[in-house]
Amino acid sequence: QVHLVESGGGLVQAGGSLRLSCAASGRTASNLRMGWFRQAPGKEREFVAAISRNGGSTYYKASLKGRFTISRDNAERTTYLQMNSLKPEDTAVYYCAADSRLGVAQTASAYAYWGQGTQVTVSS
Repeated sequence: QVHLVESGGGLVQAGGSLRLSCAASGRTASNLRMGWFRQAPGKEREFVAAISRNGGSTYYKASLKGRFTISRDNAERTTYLQMNSLKPEDTAVYYCAADSRLGVAQTASAYAYWGQGTQVTVSS
């Protein structure tokens, strides 16, 4: 019912920036809470940031707040993750997630739909 496609990943030097995009399509794609997660090699998937359906509420992994910013353009059905001052430890596959319920959520089980992921590699 909802299809998510991430883009914007790539290779960047430490200290650089990237902006990830997540485009949503499908019958209910216009009214979803969104989240970003990441998974580094050999590690479990972890929460990065989340935004409510109207964009009024956001939530971040504490250690990333100030460097990462989540936003959305509901007219374009696109959610963004602006990542600044990137570090090698930010290297991971970044996943976009969506769900029709209210509020913001930081657990993977709170999202029904997932994208395929986009690779972010930060070189030292």
